[in-house]
Amino acid sequence: MSKKDFILASGSAQRLSLLQNIGYEPKEVHAADIDETPFPQEKPLPYIRRIARAKAEAVSTISPNENILSADTVIVVGQKIIQKSHSDEEQTAVMRLLSGRTHRVITSVCLKTKDGHLSQRTITTKIMMKHLTEAEIQAYIASGEWHGVAGYKIEGMLSGFVKRIVGSYTSVIGLPLYEAKNMLDGAGVK
Repeated sequence: MSKKDFILASGSAQRLSLLQNIGYEPKEVHAADIDETPFPQEKPLPYIRRIARAKAEAVSTISPNENILSADTVIVVGQKIIQKSHSDEEQTAVMRLLSGRTHRVITSVCLKTKDGHLSQRTITTKIMMKHLTEAEIQAYIASGEWHGVAGYKIEGMLSGFVKRIVGSYTSVIGLPLYEAKNMLDGAGVK
């Protein structure tokens, strides 16, 4: 597969794999090193948009005059942003919170073009989760699939707990492919 004229501003293996699946191999991958801490009282939509933009801007300072594609994904329950868990106990609390509830997965994708034009799309997907037994929660924790992601990985063991998805499946994985492809195509990325 020939590489396309853009840099992926993400260290996510899932985002890279999704792009490769549709024939959009970036010429380079650079993870953006930014502070992803929410501001006090910051709501989920402004937060996710800010982080996706900040990733594109951070990588564009390292690689100016390049097309930079970035994205960020969060899980939201009500107005609560679910951050990456750092222990089995934290992830157990997340799974108990999600059990039997509908929550949202929000992904914002941002493209900064060579000429400095910034475009951004933000996709919200609703996930309806079954009521989880304590044994199911503990089996999921033991699987380790949740390491390094905010909340969970839907493409693994957790998919057996999802009753319904309303929205973009690829956005839940980490990159809304329809929107990302259209943004790259619209910018003339070849």
